[in-house]
Amino acid sequence: MPLITSLSQLDLSKNYTYADYLTWQLTDWVELIKGKIRPMSPAPRVVHQRLSSRFMGIIYAQLAHQSCEVFHAPFDVRLSKATPNGDAQITTVVQPDICVVCDPSKLDEKGCLGAPDWIIEIVSPGNASHDTKSKFDLYEENGVPEYWIVFPGEKTVSVFVLHEGRYQPRGDYYTPGLIPAHTLPEFGIEWAEVFEGV
Repeated sequence: MPLITSLSQLDLSKNYTYADYLTWQLTDWVELIKGKIRPMSPAPRVVHQRLSSRFMGIIYAQLAHQSCEVFHAPFDVRLSKATPNGDAQITTVVQPDICVVCDPSKLDEKGCLGAPDWIIEIVSPGNASHDTKSKFDLYEENGVPEYWIVFPGEKTVSVFVLHEGRYQPRGDYYTPGLIPAHTLPEFGIEWAEVFEGV
């Protein structure tokens, strides 16, 4: 079997598994959504990186003495309801911008197996429908308890919390004040700490 180093060597209409994904040596980041390859956006813009770094730093500092851990892309999150699962049965692997995992049994040397407790995606130009529709549906279906969508241009965070299997909106935050994290008690992020100067 030839070494896969370029997306052009793969049939994008075919279904693949995480076992296939592990054999690829691509220079491009990709996600696997229900067996289909989805190339990720080109390298994130400066504003995306600034926001990602700020969220990461704030969350990391607040979680320093807790059991939860925060991770940022590139970090494989294998979404599978049947866990533990063989790599050949997993057909969805995503790279969230930021995710928080509170159950250490979901972590292994490859990343996270199962739904993280909280995911934050920062919308990139041309990628809005993926984060607001495709990933929204995917995270909801796979039981991710809390999902934040960050809109850099509008300096807005839309917060959704899973309730009875469906995401319920918990607010759009676009002015200075606290953005509460619903899955982590007494945890929140000040809007200004993330967006001021961006």
